[in-house]
Amino acid sequence: MTDYKSTLNLPETDFPMRGNLPKREPDMLASWEARGLYQAMRDARAGAPKYVLHDGPPYANGDIHIGHAVNKVLKDIVIKCHVLEGFDAPYVPGWDCHGLPIEHKVETTIGKIGKEFADANAFRDACRAYAHEQIDIQKAGFKRLGIVGDWDNPYLTMNFETEAEIVRTLGRLVAQGHLRKGEKPVYWCTDCQSALAEAEVEYADKTSLNVDVAFPVQDTAELARRMGADEANGASVVIWTTTPWTLPSNRFVCVGDALDYVLVRLVKDGVARTLVVAEGLLITVLARWGVATHQVLGRAKGPELTGLILQAPWGDSVPLLDGDHVTLEAGTGCVHSAPAYGLEDFMVAQRHGIESLSPVQDDGTFPADFPVIGGMHVQKCGNRVAEYLEDQGVLVHKDRQAHSYPHCWRHKTPVIYRATPQWFIAMQGGLLDSARTAVDSEITFTPEWGRNRLSAMLADRPDWCISRQRNWGSPITLFVHKQTMELHPDTESFFEPIAARIEQGGINAWFDLDARELLGDDADHYRKTTDILDVWFDSGVTHASVLAKRDELTFPADLYLEGSDQHRGWFQSSLLTSAALHGHAPYKALLTHGFAVDAKGRKMSKSEGNVVAPQTVMDKMGADVLRLWIAATDYTKELAVSDEILKRTADAYRRIRNTSRFMLANLSGFDPATDQVATADLVALDRWILARASDLQSQIRGHYMRHEFGAVYQLVHNFCVNELGGFYLDIVKDRQYTCQADGHPRRSAQTALYHLIEAFSRWIAPILSFTAQEIWAEIPGQRREFVFADQWHTDMNVSYADDLDNDFWLRVLAARDLVNQAIEVARNAKVVGGSLEAAATIYADDTMYAALAHLGDELRFTTLTSAVSLAPLADVPADAHRNEAGNLGVTIAAVSDAKCERCWHRVPDVGSDPAHADICGRCVSNIHGDGEARQFA
Repeated sequence: MTDYKSTLNLPETDFPMRGNLPKREPDMLASWEARGLYQAMRDARAGAPKYVLHDGPPYANGDIHIGHAVNKVLKDIVIKCHVLEGFDAPYVPGWDCHGLPIEHKVETTIGKIGKEFADANAFRDACRAYAHEQIDIQKAGFKRLGIVGDWDNPYLTMNFETEAEIVRTLGRLVAQGHLRKGEKPVYWCTDCQSALAEAEVEYADKTSLNVDVAFPVQDTAELARRMGADEANGASVVIWTTTPWTLPSNRFVCVGDALDYVLVRLVKDGVARTLVVAEGLLITVLARWGVATHQVLGRAKGPELTGLILQAPWGDSVPLLDGDHVTLEAGTGCVHSAPAYGLEDFMVAQRHGIESLSPVQDDGTFPADFPVIGGMHVQKCGNRVAEYLEDQGVLVHKDRQAHSYPHCWRHKTPVIYRATPQWFIAMQGGLLDSARTAVDSEITFTPEWGRNRLSAMLADRPDWCISRQRNWGSPITLFVHKQTMELHPDTESFFEPIAARIEQGGINAWFDLDARELLGDDADHYRKTTDILDVWFDSGVTHASVLAKRDELTFPADLYLEGSDQHRGWFQSSLLTSAALHGHAPYKALLTHGFAVDAKGRKMSKSEGNVVAPQTVMDKMGADVLRLWIAATDYTKELAVSDEILKRTADAYRRIRNTSRFMLANLSGFDPATDQVATADLVALDRWILARASDLQSQIRGHYMRHEFGAVYQLVHNFCVNELGGFYLDIVKDRQYTCQADGHPRRSAQTALYHLIEAFSRWIAPILSFTAQEIWAEIPGQRREFVFADQWHTDMNVSYADDLDNDFWLRVLAARDLVNQAIEVARNAKVVGGSLEAAATIYADDTMYAALAHLGDELRFTTLTSAVSLAPLADVPADAHRNEAGNLGVTIAAVSDAKCERCWHRVPDVGSDPAHADICGRCVSNIHGDGEARQFA
């Protein structure tokens, strides 16, 4: 028997079946960097329209985590697909470098000012050095993910030139009248010992001591008169609070201007009391106190009670005032008010000209000589306050209750409201209106719910406290009069010379500045501010300090892309500062992604043991598997990740890789410059697959431009599984392997495969970047060095052959699927051993019959059988396999003809040529003759 293996066109490629990504990817990264991939992408689009995604700066502290990976990979996908679309899409990565976490890290690992550091400048230098170390660590992690960008020239908020631009931007805000100073309650972290912005506060459950406290009414006769009671001896207004530590700072009590109040007499714990509470809360209050019976002595509207004088627990006389913030949601309807520790209280106090009392110190403790609770921390003095109130006879009730409470997002500890002198960006003057207009009508949101989220956060937005009482940050470069606290009249003219100094020496230049250099003799009357700017200001004005300053970028940006928490952070601080300066947003579109959670939807934490580290995934599976998981998951919601989920992703990756390998392997010996078949001359099946690929590419491009990456993955994966792996590639194997190497049937298939892999490598490039470039290097023919620098493959504009459109081939595919099912049953019954041992009879209705008959003898190649015959559906036997549509039936029988030792088909003409007794007639023609012809398959 002759060995015919050498006469076959067997697949051959250097593209390995196993990706071995953990080992190969780092080598590819080194090669990309050495060959200047990022610059090649920029050069390829020189002069093209720009698409600018502005990078929201991650904080320069700690290794990258899975959230970083999600964010940066999504950005990288956006950049790469826009380059493929023909845009010049620069990517300038950035880092947020100032702020408390770095300052705290330096304090805890190196030391503090006055001890390990001689002065604040040395301390700031240490913070800067630490931030650089962290940036290098994170940069390596981002590069390992395959993120392409200008890594040699990132923007850092601590770069001298950026610090200078931050100061210049502050100057522009001052010039436009947006900055003001005020002593207003702001979030205060007693661990940070600094004010916090809204974005630095998160809510968590806290169990608090609640107290109901009686404020005796000084003129009870007047109270009785106003409430229509016979008498009100010993009456008190009763308040309820979850923050007993604020009681020493009480300055008044508020009643609702639209509420009804009752004077009730009751006995609680053996003590008779006469109390004023809101009528709408009376039943709830009595139930909470455990009081079964009571007597209503009188009634009055809230405004009828205002002006009465009460006795506060710490010995002061305080007025009863009206307040539109008083509701029936909780408490007694009478609100204890300490303006220093509550914004609504503060606003009422301002209306009435009442000064605040703020004894609490920066660290959250009362002064040592403060009555009753001196030296105690606000979060630990509740029981002592309750004891004092009980001693005074004014404690009506106490209990504990769990409730949602603001916490510092860094320390995870409860924060307080505290009135301290701070600098604010005022929301008045049209700023907030401009921001709201942008959200309502100027910005595109992905997903759309982001619009409502950001809009809700701007509703009734308070003034933005931008000052912090720390060392490591951009300074608030102002001179304030020592007596009047007013800004120097020449303030606006000082910003540029100060910024010029910072541009040369960094922020230390401000702290080293001798005021006389700018103020002359005025320096004796002014002090230099030592507060620093909120880090959200630093990153929020990067539209001015980065977008508007770097030649490759543009303002406004086309897209900001961050996690959903940035609606209260960077999205908002950027919007507010841009609205203040320009009257519009710094971005045309916002894309929001969710957070990574485990398979059960739980937040990742070390204590739960459910953290998935991107470094571990890349070391085990490769970055491309991680990138595929990110792209395949619906990023608009929480992204579930686990070892099992990643394993399924790896399986999908292998399907994509193996499909690519098959196409490359069957392009062996193909030169696109000389061997391509004209599209009009392609075999019909090849024209169909290219027409399908062209349609698919249009969908893929649309999904990429709409940031629907999960849909891209689904289309590509399904194409590999169905049209390619489940149909086309199976069918063309026979043509590829057995036809003449340079004959029309094989060159037609290779032409199709060439266009498919050209398109396919681009489809997956934004997502599976390493694999796409690996494929790109193996495709025959001349091309750009990097797939990422090319554009979509548009040489597939192929029409269907004659009337053999997609519907036609779907009918063929339906018949082929039913034949496969019938063969599997026959194989299990040992009727046949494989599909080429089978003869299929297909029973079809008129439409299906006409389609299948059109293929003639080539029908057997589409069903992968040695013989196939057609019959009317009316003749279908009872034991035939039927499809759900009811228009097809199939029976299978064993073929009795001899097997061709070359193509393995069992056909009658095996051995018809005595010189080649072991092979069929078409194989003889393919080896020694003119070669077979194929028209359809």
